[in-house]
Amino acid sequence: MMMKMNQRRILRGAFGLMAVMALAASLPAEQTKPNIVVIMADDLGWKDLHCYGNERLDTPALDKLAAEGMRFTDAYAAAPVCSPTRAAMMTGQSPARLKLTNHAPGHPDGFTLEGSDLQEAESVRNLSLSYATVAEQMAEAGYQTAHIGKWHLSYVPRGQKEKPQEEDLRPEHQGFSLNIGGCYQGGPPSYFAPYRIPAIEAKVEGEYLPERLADEAIEFIQEAKNEPFYLNWWPYSVHYPMQAREELIAKYEKRKGPGIKNPTYAAMIEAMDTEIGRFLDALDEAGLRENTLIIFKSDNGGYDGDNQPLRGLKGMLYEGGVRIPWFARWPGVIEAGTTCPTPIISMDCYPTVLEAAGITPNPDSPIDGESLLPLFKQSDGLKRDAIYFHYPNYAFHKLNRLGGVVREGDHKLIKRYDDGALELYNLADDLSETENLAEKMPDQAERLEKKLDAWLKEMGAAMPTRAGSE
Repeated sequence: MMMKMNQRRILRGAFGLMAVMALAASLPAEQTKPNIVVIMADDLGWKDLHCYGNERLDTPALDKLAAEGMRFTDAYAAAPVCSPTRAAMMTGQSPARLKLTNHAPGHPDGFTLEGSDLQEAESVRNLSLSYATVAEQMAEAGYQTAHIGKWHLSYVPRGQKEKPQEEDLRPEHQGFSLNIGGCYQGGPPSYFAPYRIPAIEAKVEGEYLPERLADEAIEFIQEAKNEPFYLNWWPYSVHYPMQAREELIAKYEKRKGPGIKNPTYAAMIEAMDTEIGRFLDALDEAGLRENTLIIFKSDNGGYDGDNQPLRGLKGMLYEGGVRIPWFARWPGVIEAGTTCPTPIISMDCYPTVLEAAGITPNPDSPIDGESLLPLFKQSDGLKRDAIYFHYPNYAFHKLNRLGGVVREGDHKLIKRYDDGALELYNLADDLSETENLAEKMPDQAERLEKKLDAWLKEMGAAMPTRAGSE
């Protein structure tokens, strides 16, 4: 039976490859490479889409996109907060290796909670120009590149006189020929014009940021359609401040309850969905659907939504803080209507994009992710046997405990850095992480702890320290 299943997968992969080759042969020379669009929502939780089980939310465009491709059930952000995940997306390296482990600007160096002597680890606060970003490699391969939306990788402390300045670290200096909205800010001061975002100015009075960013994305693909393009569209939605048009808020006021804690937040999700739908329609009208890989994901777990049945929220290492919606559409390569339970993580996006574009990654840069193309084609699995997380910092809400995580198969181990406590969960039986199995399964807990410790050492991870220790 297994042999027959593998044979079917191989045949599907072969047919997918043949379809892409046939498509390439029918296109002008400059269009033989696939266009690639990566859409990454901000703070969108695993349960914040209708297609992930929240029936009280209307997200028809994203539901349709997921149904036309592959939806991942066990997808993860590289970190429970945004900046580390964004850096991982751009470099393919884990936040632990990058030592960029917290949202910028984070807390002052040596920060501790009141009554504790545990100092969080120091975190790099921006993405250095020294890294070979995915955008730089795409541009070198002849792709037109654009970043639209949130960046949050260019923070520089006020008063710093030496280079680089904040403007020097924006997307246009990291491989993107066009940057609309990308700067140091983690959230817009306002979603309605004037936005007070230094990298974008309103064009009309009363403009709503999700609509404006969709306009920019549509304009980019319309102008770039005769050459291969790479679009990094990272909406500011659905990050704080909670702002949406009144008619949508009123709609969700009537649905408030389980699944919808905040009607404004729900309205922001639908507004984002509408604009993505408008973009997808424009892609079809331009005749680009068949030769475009679209990846949609979130940057961390949800904060303002209802994360049930997941435990925790953004900034925590429980599933509610790191498990995210993620799906991809690539006609002729990804079979429509498929789901995949293989755990994947943000670093995987980097090698996936490069392989899809036929680009050999920079050999001087380590890659901590794996290409998802074998999963897309259902031809093979991934080589790794575990994924890891390292969050040695306090989130903005300071409700989390510092720690690291390893997930291997169905088992997830959390190690707390304050006292070394271990939490072991079987996610297949206990998705809500209610029963700590560490005492019932001490050998498994000890084995996974050693595995996590070895990975932290390999990454050269910065660790918390005790105040006064050398």
